[in-house]
Amino acid sequence: MEGFLKMVNGISRYFNIIAGMSLTFLMLLTILDVILRGFRSPVPGTYEVVAFAGAVVIGFSMPMTSWLRAHIFVDFFILRFSKKVRDVFNIATRCVVIILFFLIGWNMFKYAMDLQKSGEVSLTLQMPFYPVAYGVGVCCFIQCLVMVCDIVKIFGGEYE
Repeated sequence: MEGFLKMVNGISRYFNIIAGMSLTFLMLLTILDVILRGFRSPVPGTYEVVAFAGAVVIGFSMPMTSWLRAHIFVDFFILRFSKKVRDVFNIATRCVVIILFFLIGWNMFKYAMDLQKSGEVSLTLQMPFYPVAYGVGVCCFIQCLVMVCDIVKIFGGEYE
């Protein structure tokens, strides 16, 4: 099981690096566009690229954020209960999250296939939408694996 945890952690870290590079690119592109707008020569398609990069940032950072538990937790209510009750609650919520993100990932893949078949592209740069949709779908499946790891950690007594 330790190997599985390390593999999922490694994938999450790799995806987080991609998200960080995308965020850096997004910031640099925005700065360049603002500067060039002052000279009446904006970067064409900035809005489209920022939208694509934003989707990559959100999707690809999600697994690592969950792994590190770096998102907002409202757990003051369940902290009143015993560890066993908290563990049952955490396992139940992780199972719900697995189902939710599996369905989101599945539908993102279906949506990406539809975008690919239709040949839908962005207006200005004619960039296809489907690679980003596939990428976010993969991130949703990795998110499911992170939740499975949480359940493994709960059973192993390593969670919290």
